[in-house]
Amino acid sequence: MPKNELERRSFICEVRAEENDNGAIITGRPIVYNSRADLGKFDEIIDSGALDNTDLTDVRFLVNHDISKIPLARSRRNNGNSTMHLTVDALGMGIRVTLDTENNSEARALYSAVQRGDITGMSFMFGVRGEKWDDLESEYPTRHITDISTVVEVSAVTFPAYDATEINARSKHALDNARAALENARQRNAATVDTVELELAKAKYNFKSKI
Repeated sequence: MPKNELERRSFICEVRAEENDNGAIITGRPIVYNSRADLGKFDEIIDSGALDNTDLTDVRFLVNHDISKIPLARSRRNNGNSTMHLTVDALGMGIRVTLDTENNSEARALYSAVQRGDITGMSFMFGVRGEKWDDLESEYPTRHITDISTVVEVSAVTFPAYDATEINARSKHALDNARAALENARQRNAATVDTVELELAKAKYNFKSKI
């Protein structure tokens, strides 16, 4: 898969709304380690540590990945001026978003929807730098994402179902990339098996020739 290709995943998670002296706050966990997801032709798991070397220097917070609207928050190197703060820990990645509900009607609407439980999911857009596959010979292998290169955007989403139908509807291109990664992995695995079998055949021939 080309390194510049971005993928998108969504899932149901716990999203909370709270208020404090800083204003309206939304917290959630858009990336969860070791959680198995069904992508239609294979399962996918984000392994522990996949975020250890991830570029998180500029991450935006949107609703339903709508890039036509201004971000509701943004993390810039996770500094003190950021309106979204990211936390990478043993479970994955959590976010804490400060919304401007006083001046932004969309921020008020999102905050209300989370409070009411109408929005219960998050999605993230990311790049893959490292992966490995289990059970490639089976009809339903497992893809392990071992290294996420970058996270560029996190969204609160209306339809968070983490299954093949929903992902295909939201991001067919990303799913096609994932399937292409599966086919490439199978081809590499087949080539390795062929090489091993060829070497074994040569060894057997040389052995018989010496007898």
